[in-house]
Amino acid sequence: MTTRLQGLALYWDTLLFTANMVAPIFLLVLLGALLKRWRLLDDAFVQTGSRLVFLVCLPVLVFLSISQTHIRQVLDLRLMGLTAAAVLLTFLGCAFWARLKGLAGGDRGAFVQGAFRSNFGIIGLAMAVSLFGDSGLARASVLLALGIPMFNVLSIVALSSGTEQNWAATLKNVCKNPLIIAVVVALPFSILEVPMPSIVTDAAGSLGKMTLPLALLTIGATLNLRDMRSDSKLAIQASLVKLLWMPGIFSFIAWLMGFDGKDVALLFVMLGSPTAAAAFVMARAMGSNAQLTANIILASTLGSVLSLSGGIYVMRLVGLI
Repeated sequence: MTTRLQGLALYWDTLLFTANMVAPIFLLVLLGALLKRWRLLDDAFVQTGSRLVFLVCLPVLVFLSISQTHIRQVLDLRLMGLTAAAVLLTFLGCAFWARLKGLAGGDRGAFVQGAFRSNFGIIGLAMAVSLFGDSGLARASVLLALGIPMFNVLSIVALSSGTEQNWAATLKNVCKNPLIIAVVVALPFSILEVPMPSIVTDAAGSLGKMTLPLALLTIGATLNLRDMRSDSKLAIQASLVKLLWMPGIFSFIAWLMGFDGKDVALLFVMLGSPTAAAAFVMARAMGSNAQLTANIILASTLGSVLSLSGGIYVMRLVGLI
């Protein structure tokens, strides 16, 4: 009887831990959707808020995290290598499957991009902070610096559908990405351990603290269940790759390779984050199936509530975190 009660207590404690990690993040997403529905947020605010997050708030958060961290403590080439392999292999596998299924060019590009492109910058960072605090933010920021150029370049490859691309312009656009710039500027401060004045860190910290709440609210405000139309089957298939196969397989590989539980969990939440909203902008700009992309973003965002919760619950239950 005592053993059974202890088992029930363990399950209950694990459930509470998972809820405390995941619920605040997705409650903000839900709040954004409700505020938009109640017309307390409008399209202009969502557009401006998204630009503010992408161009200012998130770069400041990443800069502050890396610049105040000893880079040697968070730079793990094995973890970065496995992350890069996960993104590249998922991209190649989805591209092969989509071609095998005979998907049209626009559908193929949208499917592939939606299946491999994770929202490292918002959901991934939010989960890393929720799980591991500042140390998780610093380690996740390094993976973010790796993921941003990979996602952008591979998305262009996926969406080009055989058309000729200006790779010089592509490289230039990737290098102009505010998050890439933030990482590059922050690295010398981290490597040389250059202290910054408290007035700068306090101001940047205040700006950084508004990043994730504002980003999560704008994500919620962009969700619309009525947009789930004819492409729902493909959207669900892409979302299953994004939320289950990609994080599940490569987190298991990380565990087999001897990574500690913290890194396995970090890899899981980064790879298992829903499809980034930027995928829709890129799909529309390149003439791909933007509606399918929107459906994938919606399906993966809603589905990630269960997949991330379930993954964290299992890892907590078996003692990884």
